[in-house]
Amino acid sequence: MIVPQTVTEVWTTMGSTIASFMFIWAIIRQYCPYEVRFYFAKYTQRIISFFYPYIKISIHEYTGDRLERSEAYAAVEAYLSINSSKSAKRLKAEMAKDCSNLVLSMDEYERVKDEFQGIQVWWVSSMVMPLPQSMYPQQERRYYRLTFHKRYREIITEAYLKHVIQQGKEIRVRLRQRKLYTNDSGNKWQIYKQTTWSHIVFEHPATFETLAMEPAKKKEIIDDLVTFCKNKDFYARIGKAWKRGYLLYGPPGTGKSTMIAAMANLLNYDVYDLELTAVKDNTELRKLLIETTSKSIIVIEDIDCSLDLTGQRTKKEEKSPDEDKQKWEKEIRKEHEESSSKVTLSGLLNFIDGLWSACGEERLIVFTTNYVEKLDPALIRRGRMDKHIELFYCSFEAFKVLSRNYLRLEAHPLFDKIESLMKETMITPADVAENLMPKSPLDDAEKCLSRLIQALEETKAAAEATEKDEKEASTKNAQSSFKAAEVPAMEDAACPTTRKLSPKSQNMN
Repeated sequence: MIVPQTVTEVWTTMGSTIASFMFIWAIIRQYCPYEVRFYFAKYTQRIISFFYPYIKISIHEYTGDRLERSEAYAAVEAYLSINSSKSAKRLKAEMAKDCSNLVLSMDEYERVKDEFQGIQVWWVSSMVMPLPQSMYPQQERRYYRLTFHKRYREIITEAYLKHVIQQGKEIRVRLRQRKLYTNDSGNKWQIYKQTTWSHIVFEHPATFETLAMEPAKKKEIIDDLVTFCKNKDFYARIGKAWKRGYLLYGPPGTGKSTMIAAMANLLNYDVYDLELTAVKDNTELRKLLIETTSKSIIVIEDIDCSLDLTGQRTKKEEKSPDEDKQKWEKEIRKEHEESSSKVTLSGLLNFIDGLWSACGEERLIVFTTNYVEKLDPALIRRGRMDKHIELFYCSFEAFKVLSRNYLRLEAHPLFDKIESLMKETMITPADVAENLMPKSPLDDAEKCLSRLIQALEETKAAAEATEKDEKEASTKNAQSSFKAAEVPAMEDAACPTTRKLSPKSQNMN
């Protein structure tokens, strides 16, 4: 046997060996049946794994049909974002919760080493790319892969993974940014998207301290919310999903949206602003519910205007004698029906408290409306909308909160006049806030309060004028009705009643 003596000869020999192997493998793939190759690869892998000393565990971002993001993946991602930033060479940067620092995490296909109780393990961030020849658009599938020696199997699977999940959850809570979500419009590619929600950072500053409302009512709502978020065991004991419904109703400008923001800031919840008109059907509505996270508020604003939930979507039109026109109208109507939402009242009821509503926990479902009388009683009954909160016109107690927010005033000589006017006038908190808002650097507190007094007086005068007009119209209608009834009576009194004699009476005469 000839032994190569130089590096060049060694590389030449290795190159020819690899080339020969590739040629033989190409011949096998071309002429060897698929079944034989399948069993050969299967048993080859078993033989290799018998001698391979390492174990690999994959943690995927989505499992099954990608209905819900894996909590384990999110925890591992948070854990590695802290523990891998010092050793990884390729990192991703994101803005932190306070928007002043960057949070670093390992980039795709990066490998980092971790140590636990003297045991070394390796994490790899990877993804499965969609097939290029696929006829439908698909999203990549991300996952983390943990590698460790098989002699530490028990320690890793029982202690280390538990440590990673626990640390990851704590890191997520510490770095968590509350988000405001909105649902994307439904389309035929929707099922292939990674998620049907889009989000931005939720930064609304409203709190219950700045909310224009009577202190007693405010305290009642706060107590109800705090009791809910601390009653996980209670809901499990009574056999009820850990969720609660709130119906906020009242005239426009009374602070319904601000109330939702205050609730989110109090409980540190995410907000999902659900636009029903963008939901294709009940199935898509159910998928949206599944993709919402725990510790969240699902909001449907102006639900009385969102959809016609009675099933009467289109009225029948009279037939046109022109066949072309009739065909054109039919096509337009068909396109409208295809593009419009087909969410039904039944689908919405199941969304609120059906079987699928228990797929998550610690959720609030909030409806807002300006006209509560328009809503179906089945939609707002207790058990679906558990607490009804009426937000009415601004009271003097609510005004004092606004004056403290806008003018930093606890008391003022003009407060007495404002209080007396508010007892006689209905004005929304939004209108009060607009009048208290300084319009120029020269506007002081007294000028803002005077502007509010003027607005209250104008509102009062307008209300009195409207009431006077209504009374006059009512009086005129009553007089017209009286005169209309009086004319026949006068005619009957002026002319004697004559009756025609029947033929039989005439013959008798």
